[in-house]
Amino acid sequence: MAESTVPTPIREARPSLELLDRLVQEVETVFHGKRDVVRLAVSALLARGHVLFEDVPGVGKTTLAHALARTLGLDFRRIQFTSDLLPSDVLGVAVYNPTTASFETRPGPIFANVILADEINRAPPRTQSGLLEAMQEGHVTIDDRTHDLPRPFMVMATQNPLEHHGTYPLPESQLDRFLMRITIGYPDQEAERRILTEASSTEPVMERLRAVLAPAQVFHLQDRVDEVDADESIVDYLMAVVERTRTSARLRMGVSPRGAISLYRAARAFALVHGRTYLVPDDVRSLVVPCLAHRILPAGATAATLDAHEQAGQILEGILDEVEAPV
Repeated sequence: MAESTVPTPIREARPSLELLDRLVQEVETVFHGKRDVVRLAVSALLARGHVLFEDVPGVGKTTLAHALARTLGLDFRRIQFTSDLLPSDVLGVAVYNPTTASFETRPGPIFANVILADEINRAPPRTQSGLLEAMQEGHVTIDDRTHDLPRPFMVMATQNPLEHHGTYPLPESQLDRFLMRITIGYPDQEAERRILTEASSTEPVMERLRAVLAPAQVFHLQDRVDEVDADESIVDYLMAVVERTRTSARLRMGVSPRGAISLYRAARAFALVHGRTYLVPDDVRSLVVPCLAHRILPAGATAATLDAHEQAGQILEGILDEVEAPV
């Protein structure tokens, strides 16, 4: 029988879509010059998905995850993945209490709303797979007992695409659990100037952030994703792009039905983040590469490496040029 670790939240009045724009602006006070990345991360959260950031160290992955949690009023935990990390170090463990003559569950750091799984590819496959149940089902099993995770729940994992010594590449089955795979990239000169100026300040930058939304309001916004209108022509357009990945001679593995569902849900959340309650073709186009590039494998590639991911992105861009979007 499932054992809940958190009470069902009390729902508040429906939040306005303008709050999402304020949320993005608040995050940008500490995470500069990457509004598109912030919107993608917020979209993933509203779509009840998880994000894999594949980028070099020092571009703000931790800052983004922490800032997003604070502005949403959510609990945040950072887990540093290492080669000796065990599943119990992440999920928790059952410990015998001689006083009560029973086993008690000591929850691990996974019991938080926003989890930063730092350098996830440094952990062995057994520990990596420990996240699968949490990411897919929203609960974990400890000593044959199921425990619900706090809601909302989101994993933001990172990995360095250039360093391979002592790492364990994520298998395709786990990559498929991530709604999006995003590269942040370097900031422009204006944004980096602000970063340099703030780095010399003694005031912690995170202390400036205010909670724009309450957790219960996040639930409402996640529910509103299902209410975003999608015209049949846009659904047909999305399906045509997905079908082209399955028949393209440039790909040895196309997009699965789960990938198509992920793209559809992410695109509707993306529309909501932009203040719309209806889907437009650009919502789909903007999400194709972040949502699908890590779910396909170019012909000739043997694993989901950085080169394969970049090649997959180029192939998807070509497919978008070939498939006519509805007017």
